[in-house]
Amino acid sequence: MRRAIAFLTTARRHRLGVFLPQGSSKVLRWLLSSKETADSAPRGERLRSALESLGPVPIKFGQLLSTRRDLLSDEIADELALLQDNVAPFSSETAVNIIEMQLKQSIATAFRDFDSTPLAAASVAQIHGVTLNDGEAAVIKVLRPGIEKQIAADIRLFKRLAWVVDRFSEDLRRLRLPEIVKDYEVTILAELDLRREAANASLLKKNTAQRKLVFVPTTFWDYSTPKLMVSERISGIPVGDIGALHDAGVNMKILAERGVEIFFSQVFDDCFFHADMHPGNIFVDATNPDLPTYIAIDCAIVGQLSRDDQYYVARNLLAILQRNYRLVAELHIESGWVPASTRVQDFESTIRMLCEPIFDRPLHQISLGHMLVNLFKAASSFDMKVQPQLVLLQKTLLNIEGLGRQLYPELNLWETAKPFLEDWLKRQYSPVNIVKQLQRDAPAFIHHASQLPEVIPQFLALQRQALNDTPSQRSSKVGADLFIGSGLTILIMTLALDLQSGGYTALGVLLLTAGLLTRSK
Repeated sequence: MRRAIAFLTTARRHRLGVFLPQGSSKVLRWLLSSKETADSAPRGERLRSALESLGPVPIKFGQLLSTRRDLLSDEIADELALLQDNVAPFSSETAVNIIEMQLKQSIATAFRDFDSTPLAAASVAQIHGVTLNDGEAAVIKVLRPGIEKQIAADIRLFKRLAWVVDRFSEDLRRLRLPEIVKDYEVTILAELDLRREAANASLLKKNTAQRKLVFVPTTFWDYSTPKLMVSERISGIPVGDIGALHDAGVNMKILAERGVEIFFSQVFDDCFFHADMHPGNIFVDATNPDLPTYIAIDCAIVGQLSRDDQYYVARNLLAILQRNYRLVAELHIESGWVPASTRVQDFESTIRMLCEPIFDRPLHQISLGHMLVNLFKAASSFDMKVQPQLVLLQKTLLNIEGLGRQLYPELNLWETAKPFLEDWLKRQYSPVNIVKQLQRDAPAFIHHASQLPEVIPQFLALQRQALNDTPSQRSSKVGADLFIGSGLTILIMTLALDLQSGGYTALGVLLLTAGLLTRSK
């Protein structure tokens, strides 16, 4: 109750009633708007200030809300994107108590040295410097005390507010607040177990090790618990410190292009991407200024795309780059992102109306991220199902593109994106990659192929029955069915086990041929 009152008081102080559509309840408008306050700031700024004053959990919610540019105006989304986790740290004594309880040993035993002054404090956790017993410099991330209860309470309140808005305001219903709150709940609850972040960091490090474009700090698993995470300490220039990067002689064009390359390789080659790449989580190793390397931290939020999503996203982006709006519309329907009943020509027309004006600008000024936002906005008007993985993709692309343009204003994302997407699609259907997919799926082939001797004869028997074969004809063909079933089984299992095998393949072909010849008589 006390928390609900705090929300209401904050809403009145910042006059958030302005967000209510015309015709809303006068009582509701009065509750959310105070004439006594003189806050004349733009409404997006007022919303951001309100969330900041309410504390860590609403800040996190605002950050997530900023990613839904398909539902929000650019003014509000841009303001919410400015929300930062710069919150007051909790005491070092509390941090030490949590560490000792989690590790079941004293801080002096666990580490050679512990820095009591936090390096950073965020909404969910804070960071301290430590020195491991072997002398290696590291950092320890400690979950905030009582954060679980606070998050649970705020989520319950958010759900009630979302239900009220969705029930009593048709104009605000389009925001789909219950869905957003649900996505928020999944996202923030995942951040409450630091072992998950540690696992994400380990996989990102493994995936990116060969490309040498981005460095992910090593995780020390001996210190990993639900409330603790220890990783190697990094040294680099904050990516937002443009002056320091210039002073270090960093090739800004190469740095910007490498950021784009990292994004596309993580999304399409790895199917696993860092989805929180704002400037606070990125540093630059300028040891070799001509070939600078990114350093990525805070891997709590990651995105994954299925093979199907990869395919459809790649083809959609390429179709947009080629201004083939008909194909974009067809792909959305084919993928199931919009209902099958959608009229292709209507959807195509809407996409053209939103995207075509953008192409009048010089190529280096065209934002692929905003193009994707426009596409989602168009799809939402055709009852597009919310795709959390695509929302994260959109957010990450906007972050990367914005960062790239900040580093190098003349960055032409299209020069990087189009060749990469074309090459990726070609590689997916190359003979070598098809063989690799067959090898990867071999266990599944073997499992299902083992059932073929039973399944195929049953299928063929039903077929004969449907063709009104006589009992004698059916009997004479039973042996043929067994040949066919056995032959197919051996062929499929052989190919799955060893694509280069010859002997068993020949046997499979022989049995299959014998069956087909016998059955044809």
